[in-house]
Amino acid sequence: MKAQPTGRAEGDSAAIPPALGIRPEIAVRAIPADERIWVPQADDVWFRPLLLNTVTGGWCNLLRVRRSGVLSRHRHPMIVVGYVIRGRWKYLEHDWIADEGSFVFEPPGEVHTLTVPADCAEMITFFNIAGAMIYVDDDDRQIGYEDVFTKIAMCRAHYRDVGLGSDYVDQFIR
Repeated sequence: MKAQPTGRAEGDSAAIPPALGIRPEIAVRAIPADERIWVPQADDVWFRPLLLNTVTGGWCNLLRVRRSGVLSRHRHPMIVVGYVIRGRWKYLEHDWIADEGSFVFEPPGEVHTLTVPADCAEMITFFNIAGAMIYVDDDDRQIGYEDVFTKIAMCRAHYRDVGLGSDYVDQFIR
């Protein structure tokens, strides 16, 4: 059996040094005990940042809703995946319901309208958003957007206002 080339001189067993600028892993309790960590997004709607990836432009967060009705009509230019931790929700454009334990894949470009039913006191879903959220009106015209940088700005302002300090969000930024 012929030995595979290693790219090193024979007898050289030096380890490959880690790349410069690598930020450490993130390991945090997803549902925090401190209510101040939830960032308000709308009336009775909050998100909890878990990862804000400025390299790829995506983010991971928990979305918590404590009201029923329509949250937003939007589309994503990249894929989104979600996992329902508590409660349930649906898109008006589909007949399926995402309830506790459900995994959801959202294809890029699809417009959908997130709703929470009236009998659901609280919904919490983990979302991994690979790109922006583009809010649209009933005619599919853009009326707003969120990306990783607007999320960071929202977090900085909220954490400053609740006494955690605007730099509290830095632990989630990569």
